[in-house]
Amino acid sequence: MKKMLCGAVAAIALVGIAAPAAAQTNERHYAGTIVGIPYTSTNPNGFQTGLLELGLLGGIGTRYTAQADAPSDSETATPTVNVQFSLSGRVNKDCSFYAGNNANATNIDFGVIGVRTGNNENVNSAFEMVGPATAEIESLTAGCNFNNEVVITKSNVNGMVNAAAGGYDTDEFQANIPYSVAARWTGVAQNAVTSGTAQSLTVSTSQLNGTKTQGAWRSSMNIDIVAPAITNKGLVAGTYTGTTTLTLRAL
Repeated sequence: MKKMLCGAVAAIALVGIAAPAAAQTNERHYAGTIVGIPYTSTNPNGFQTGLLELGLLGGIGTRYTAQADAPSDSETATPTVNVQFSLSGRVNKDCSFYAGNNANATNIDFGVIGVRTGNNENVNSAFEMVGPATAEIESLTAGCNFNNEVVITKSNVNGMVNAAAGGYDTDEFQANIPYSVAARWTGVAQNAVTSGTAQSLTVSTSQLNGTKTQGAWRSSMNIDIVAPAITNKGLVAGTYTGTTTLTLRAL
């Protein structure tokens, strides 16, 4: 920037305008005296400027100019900016059932299943079950974190089976012990968004399996296995085995 000072001190104020955009400084001022008459001219037009410039060449008057320039914004200024962040994450589907700390916890052994062995029993009662065989199972941690199925499946619709029964009169004996399985927990129906209520699934002595569809749930679960006493036939001696599988399956 070039400036001319004549008999005075000039203070230059530098100003940057952020917004809104303003015209940049472009000042041209003339002053002088012609035939004893003082004159001034501020930002004259092109023709006037030519005459005044000729006067300067002839030694008449003076001139002051001020010009400022700076590059404009690289892009249109935005005094307010809104940025929307999209948040996302994923939770894996999972089902849980605490079934103890080792395999022994799920081996349900009824021990000796008592039958009527007294020699004073009526022939119509001999070798029949003394009473029902029962098992109670409880887990304090069970559930799924998404719509799911609770499934109970027996290995044999006949229940526990004596696979080495030998020969026997089928009118008087049998080599299987039917049993039912009933599970109880707290949950909700599939796709229901509501408070949990008592839920249950029962597979009867004559059924092989059963399924119940649920929404996400977590609670304790109780499982009752009941083999009712067989009182119309005797049981063949031997080992009776079977498996029951509880499946919690996220859909």
